[in-house]
Amino acid sequence: MEIKKYLYLEHDGKILLVDNYGEGPMIPKMGRLEYENNNGLLRLPTIEEVQEMGVEWKYLRTNNLIFEEKKYNVTIGEPNISWPENWAWKDDVISDNNVDPLVRECVYRTIHRIVSKVIIINEKKQILMAKVSRGFFKGFWTLPGGFVNYGEHPRKGAEREVLEELGIKITIADNNGESGNIIEGDDSSFIQHEIFNEEGISWVSFTYKYKIDMKDIDFKLKEDEIEEVIWFEYNTAIKNAVSVFDTNAIKSLIIKN
Repeated sequence: MEIKKYLYLEHDGKILLVDNYGEGPMIPKMGRLEYENNNGLLRLPTIEEVQEMGVEWKYLRTNNLIFEEKKYNVTIGEPNISWPENWAWKDDVISDNNVDPLVRECVYRTIHRIVSKVIIINEKKQILMAKVSRGFFKGFWTLPGGFVNYGEHPRKGAEREVLEELGIKITIADNNGESGNIIEGDDSSFIQHEIFNEEGISWVSFTYKYKIDMKDIDFKLKEDEIEEVIWFEYNTAIKNAVSVFDTNAIKSLIIKN
């Protein structure tokens, strides 16, 4: 199967697009419904086409995509320019039917997936972990947490996930009032970023620390998501954790401190 190769250049929220003949920069039109085929779909340029434009760039990574039964090799680069005034805003490509679907897929993959988790510690200095019954880590132990909702601060997302998954209400300390109100206490947090595979999905994880008294807990586990919960010693928690985000957070927020 032939592999088509393109170059994705982004700077300050703008990307470089060309027409079917490699001419550019081209600008999409938000909300355009009808396909205009005089110069073909607006698409990503090839490396050779960017060289002809005289744009210098630095290599970041390569994403390999299988899209509509075709293979694509998309090089991600950082252009060496001060401001791409005539380039396309990446947000504008989403609703233009005259933009190659591959472009929209590449933009989609550059958007961070935000997850938020909590290291819940009891008075015995044990860490609470949950065995999940669905999703990415089905059958494995993870820290409580999950995806952050649109418009939601990661702290609030972590609190919501704990309530949904475990049935317990927690309030994470926020000494700087980052999520609204100042809440005094230990507001240690650990932020991580990772791209795990060649498809290029970008993940950002926020992990917070919360201390709790076991006598105040009455678990109501979410039936279709959480199979069971267990308190683990630190080292055992690290050993059982399947997510590198969980492992790194426990090591940073607990072991090092």
